[in-house]
Amino acid sequence: MALLSPILASTPAPPARTAAPGPVPAKVTRDTAVDGVRAILLGVVVLLHSLMVGVSVAADGSPILRNAMEGWDGFAPLTWILQIMPLFFVLGGFASYTQRTRQRAKGATTGEYVAGRMRRLLLPASGAFAATAVVLAGLAIAGVPADIVATAGFRISQPLWFLGVYLGCSALVPLMVRLHERHRLRTVVALATGVVAIDILRGATGVTAIGLVNMAFVWLLLQQLGFAVADGSLDRLRRAPLLAIASSAVVVAAVLILTGAAPADLITALNPPMAILVVAGVAQTALFLALRPRLRTWAAGARTASAVGWINARAMTIYSWHMLVVVALAGALLLSPLALPVPLSAEWWASRPLWFAAALIAVALVVVRAGRREAARETRTISVGSGRATTSASLGVAGVVVILVAGSAPSAWVIGVALVLAAVRLAGGRARG
Repeated sequence: MALLSPILASTPAPPARTAAPGPVPAKVTRDTAVDGVRAILLGVVVLLHSLMVGVSVAADGSPILRNAMEGWDGFAPLTWILQIMPLFFVLGGFASYTQRTRQRAKGATTGEYVAGRMRRLLLPASGAFAATAVVLAGLAIAGVPADIVATAGFRISQPLWFLGVYLGCSALVPLMVRLHERHRLRTVVALATGVVAIDILRGATGVTAIGLVNMAFVWLLLQQLGFAVADGSLDRLRRAPLLAIASSAVVVAAVLILTGAAPADLITALNPPMAILVVAGVAQTALFLALRPRLRTWAAGARTASAVGWINARAMTIYSWHMLVVVALAGALLLSPLALPVPLSAEWWASRPLWFAAALIAVALVVVRAGRREAARETRTISVGSGRATTSASLGVAGVVVILVAGSAPSAWVIGVALVLAAVRLAGGRARG
């Protein structure tokens, strides 16, 4: 992880701060480039998951719902463009740092910050989880084959790993911000060491489950990199050194792949997360910083700013609902009289633009309705203690984990909904309003 050194050591760490109210540092502000890229990345996620959904009919007339990308040799190189989760967490770290620093300056406690994040993330998810539970149960009652219901539940649940990890990272933001301000380099070194050690241990033992520990190390490390972007530490780096860092990261990634230390398919590297995702995150962050001035100009346009604002105001609604919508569209195709092309055939590829357009329109229509609560950002601060906020975060993560582990069964979604609603309640929110 030596690639992180020129980035994080570009300026000395700021002096330690207390939690007492004070002026917000001038550097800690919103950035239109960050907002614009976060909106783009969310669109990439929706399109990628839409691309993966393949529906067709078997020779005996039975419906087939599967991951269309499985077995396609061209998918691995494509993931070098479409694997944007590292940058997603870096920019999420930027947003978390600015929000936490701003709220702390106004006197908000750790419990109030964490509870606010739980409400912001879980309220949109609770509606999507409840809708999915109802849809899956309805399909089962209607006599849809159990394997189709199970496949639909599984496909809808898989992208939710992001929500579970993001909940955990968000709950740890107050602690990680303090570590960033007081022990910046040591924190990064410790996390990077953990990432590498877990990868080595996993490879040496062959026990894949060991890699799950990197759910914490990898994403927290990328979040810390976002903190460094937010506090202005990287502003001294100019275009040439940034491009050199990005190029070096690509070389390191290539070495990891060629030596077998990492898969060429960067989507596979998500489960469990591996060190190559950190390397990719360094490259993506360096490129983002090199392009930042141009991105700010682009994002400042009236139409662009309006679209970006609309998307970011409903980001969790989009993420929580999009797979349910896409799978529902796939089900509608199976019920239609249309002749469905075989996934990966020439006819199938030719139909992808129309499929993408239908998916984006359908997701937007659902979000217009379901995203009103998220878009109406709360302005009040709800007094919640640290213990209660921690319990809320734990229940939220537990709800997502239940769905991830057993999402093929409608009952898992019911349990997940119950846990998430309990988490929202503890955080001072309400499921209705």
